[in-house]
Amino acid sequence: MPRIPLPHTRRSRLLTLGVVVVLLAAAGLVWAGAGDDAPPVASQDAVLDVPAAPGSAELVHLDTTLYLPDRTPAPAVLLPHGFGGDKTSVAGQAQELARRGFVVLTWSARGFGHSTGQIGLNDPNLEVADAARLVDYLAKRPDVRQDGPGDPRVSVLGASYGGALALLLAGTDKRVDAIAPVITYNDLAQGLVPNAASATAPAATPAAGAFGADGVFKRSWAGILFSAGAGGTGARAGGGAEAPEPGQESENDSGAQGGGGGAAPAAAQQQLPSSAAVCGRFTAEICQAYTELATTGRVSPATADLLHRLSPATVTSKITVPTLLVQGENDTLFGLDQSDATARQIAAAGGKVQQIWYAGGHDGGQPGPRLRAKIADWLWFQLTGEGSDPVTGFAYDVQGSLRASGSPSVRIVTADGYPGLDGGAPQRNPLAVRGGEQTVVNPPGGVPAAVSGIPGLNGLAGSSRVSGLFGIDPPGQSARFTTAPVDSQLLVAGSSTVRLRIAGTAPEAVLFAKLYDVSPDGTRTLPANAVAPIRVPLAGGAAEVTVTLAGIVRPIESGHALQLVVTTTDQAFATPIEPAAYQISVEGGLSVPVVPGTAAGAGWPLSNLLAIIGVLLAALVVAVVAALRRRRAHSTDPELAGVPLVIEGLTKSYPGGLTAVRDLSFRVEAGQVLGLLGPNGAGKTTTLRMLMGLITPTAGQIRVFGHQVRPGAPVLSRIGSFVEGSGFLPHLSGELNLRLYWDATGRPAEQAHFAEALEIAGLGSAVHRKVRTYSQGMRQRLAIAQAMLGLPELLVLDEPTNGLDPPQIHQMREVLQRYASTGRTVLVSSHLLAEVEQTCTHVVVMHRGALVAAGPVSDIAAEGGEATFRVDDPQAAAAALRSVGGVSDVDIEGELVHANLDGLPRADAVAALVRAGVAVEQAGPRRRLEDAFLRLVGEES
Repeated sequence: MPRIPLPHTRRSRLLTLGVVVVLLAAAGLVWAGAGDDAPPVASQDAVLDVPAAPGSAELVHLDTTLYLPDRTPAPAVLLPHGFGGDKTSVAGQAQELARRGFVVLTWSARGFGHSTGQIGLNDPNLEVADAARLVDYLAKRPDVRQDGPGDPRVSVLGASYGGALALLLAGTDKRVDAIAPVITYNDLAQGLVPNAASATAPAATPAAGAFGADGVFKRSWAGILFSAGAGGTGARAGGGAEAPEPGQESENDSGAQGGGGGAAPAAAQQQLPSSAAVCGRFTAEICQAYTELATTGRVSPATADLLHRLSPATVTSKITVPTLLVQGENDTLFGLDQSDATARQIAAAGGKVQQIWYAGGHDGGQPGPRLRAKIADWLWFQLTGEGSDPVTGFAYDVQGSLRASGSPSVRIVTADGYPGLDGGAPQRNPLAVRGGEQTVVNPPGGVPAAVSGIPGLNGLAGSSRVSGLFGIDPPGQSARFTTAPVDSQLLVAGSSTVRLRIAGTAPEAVLFAKLYDVSPDGTRTLPANAVAPIRVPLAGGAAEVTVTLAGIVRPIESGHALQLVVTTTDQAFATPIEPAAYQISVEGGLSVPVVPGTAAGAGWPLSNLLAIIGVLLAALVVAVVAALRRRRAHSTDPELAGVPLVIEGLTKSYPGGLTAVRDLSFRVEAGQVLGLLGPNGAGKTTTLRMLMGLITPTAGQIRVFGHQVRPGAPVLSRIGSFVEGSGFLPHLSGELNLRLYWDATGRPAEQAHFAEALEIAGLGSAVHRKVRTYSQGMRQRLAIAQAMLGLPELLVLDEPTNGLDPPQIHQMREVLQRYASTGRTVLVSSHLLAEVEQTCTHVVVMHRGALVAAGPVSDIAAEGGEATFRVDDPQAAAAALRSVGGVSDVDIEGELVHANLDGLPRADAVAALVRAGVAVEQAGPRRRLEDAFLRLVGEES
């Protein structure tokens, strides 16, 4: 990777600083302009009285606000809030719509804010009837466009609790002209107790016929919602933030934009329940149902029927007005399956329905400004007929990697039409999985439980992609089945399916299935924190079921794998407390849905354009500075043109008084294999980094073939290096990594000498395998082969034998010697003294940043006072030498006897041996580099 040259002169620093100041000033103007407050919108507050129940004389007071556009009469929008909020939760969004020309009516639903009454969870006789009375109110307003007597031109736009109200009202009041439900439910029984079936409505899950009628209770989410209703406040879905959008630099605080995606604290004083009320402001019917679920973890037929009666599923067959369903891809409360069921039911009844999936939800944030604008444009088109339909086909968001700002990148993919959550039969990809039958246990009490996310708080991580990294699957409670890594990006869009075989001794199994994205380094990410709970009757002790996993949108990158995990517990759900054991296996494999489409552009916001201009200006400054530096770097010494390396007075100091290299000078000639030796901290790696232009010396100079070395100097192309490890792309093969590296140099392919480099690497057929499968030794050999690409004239290697076994070290020694025999030069830094002694022709010894010795290996090794004697009786020889005064360190090595003579002439030592009756065949100095090294740097080093 080439280095970006930084300004070093005073003039270049001032120029760079000037450019930065100009860019910051421009950004400040844009920021200041973006922060201007929008003009105020005229509004009218009123309290409307509605019957407490059908036929009742008791009244409920609804606290309302009407927002008026500049021009009237205008089409109207009913804007209900999310659960736990009130009319102030959607005030910002109401003002946005009013500025677009709508009359907007907001209100606090009964039981919330200043409104009286009890919460009935969108009971057709309570909250839905209230909304019909609000339509009556709009029908009497002269500022609302009318279709006829008592029939205003009106739409309903609501999120979560408010979205369900939009569906229920459209299915019961024919005066509604269009609806846009956002992140809402189809069947509340299915939303809170997945796979539950009632007497009047079967479970919505495709394979639900194999599941138990009780379903699995979403204990955590239900508790959050119940607390929001009982206490009057709750955590806003999505954490109050907006979901990331294409072109958006960071997540926006919704602030005045409102949106009401879920529960939010009311700004006004709350209506407090009596101290005797266990369930706060809920009706007795809802209180009893929740108490049953929370205490037993099971849903009775009566409770399932109640929840179903309060759900849009009861009226979707009657909805004929244009419907835009906007569902979040990051939503553990109401997943994609809920909007999918609604879309199928409305379409089956002949209604017109369009669908958008966006990168948000109760865990991922409210719709951002672009999506809110598209929804408003769609409502305007439906209510006025002006312009064209802004929603064509089917669109879904795809989140990518995190930006530097911390928010994920997003792109929009559009398809011709909505294919259904399963992606359509022709668009499913079968993937085989590895993993045979596995045994899992449900621990006594159901604890510790697996963690797949924290409902209502998943979005606090800034992105569901980030929060998905923090799952915990306790050992012994999870079975894992993994696919092979994919060869190219696989964009999963919808619900995957898998057929499981489950056996056990319990009468039923409660299990939780989830699909992880596994990176090449083993990191697992649970997309959208999505979990599919199942309750399976085990008739005869075993069952086979087709499980539909939770719907997700996730790009599985090349080299990544999918992992199906089936656990016995999950802290967000009610799980059995009785201990049990199960055997789980996969029959077949995974069936993964894809929705082919076209990536849509996100436009060119002004901030992006300024950022691009800033980058171009910065690049221009860098190019000018680099040109000046290259001109200075071209200074050459013709007399040294044939010398591979000359270092003179090299010094490198750091702030704080640390000097890593001090006044270092040495010279390397062509054909040498030079070993750079020294203990840890001697300055070897610092010297090599300066040689490669990676850091700048404090003083002195380095010349390579006469050219002075500076960062980015052209002469560096004549050096092949391996310093402090080499990075490879793990999903590519060794050969492809080498070719990619060479392509980055811009030099012709015929100059690379790939065949020679691959032969040197000695990887055999493994060179065609992906690098992530390599051992450390294989990576080391590949790195050295990369350094030898192009057969550079100077080869610099830092610890090249790390991770190699003895045969590989022997092969490396021959390679380096053969490489130098062609007239090229090799510089090796190593701590293996024996290898340096056998490999190198010359050596430079450093200690504490300074040069302590340099020269041929044989000369350095022979400078010690030791001698070696080849004798016929080593034991007698050793005894004779020990008896001579001054002789020490006597040791035996086969027929050889080594001794430190400490100045005693070798002839006197030979005479002593002869007098002892020992025959001496050979006598000479002991040439051992290790002894010389320890003498030069001190054994304490």
